[in-house]
Amino acid sequence: MGAIHKISEDFFKDSFALIAIHSSLEDYAIGYSLNLHLKSNFKRAKTDLDVNKHSSFPIFEWDDTENDINWTLISNHSKTEEQAQKDSLFSNELSYRKHHLIPEHKEVDYFLKIDQEYKNILGAVLKQIASIPKVITAYNIDVNNLKSKNNLIF
Repeated sequence: MGAIHKISEDFFKDSFALIAIHSSLEDYAIGYSLNLHLKSNFKRAKTDLDVNKHSSFPIFEWDDTENDINWTLISNHSKTEEQAQKDSLFSNELSYRKHHLIPEHKEVDYFLKIDQEYKNILGAVLKQIASIPKVITAYNIDVNNLKSKNNLIF
């Protein structure tokens, strides 16, 4: 019988801030708006974040080398098409299922993950995001209280 090795949760202690953004903008439009208002340079990642076989989430990344901060914008929603059951009334129709990256915050449209928790810039970033047209609100989320924070480790 082999030895069982457990990885401590402290091993995965990542220091990052998480900002929730409520907006009706599409993902490319929120990325463009953040670039304008934050003077950032978000670019679409070549691959999406695949949490499971049913859901993938688009990612926009910016590596701020000047301040040594990695920024990631990710959608909280993913839609997948499903064929209706064969013996149902709408068997020829497609249905859509909505998946959430962070299920405990279903109402949030986007998350802005800022690696290395910089408390001194968080207030200014929140203020700039809130000034974007079609952004309803933006606020900080306590990462330690998230049940599904493993979805944010990528």
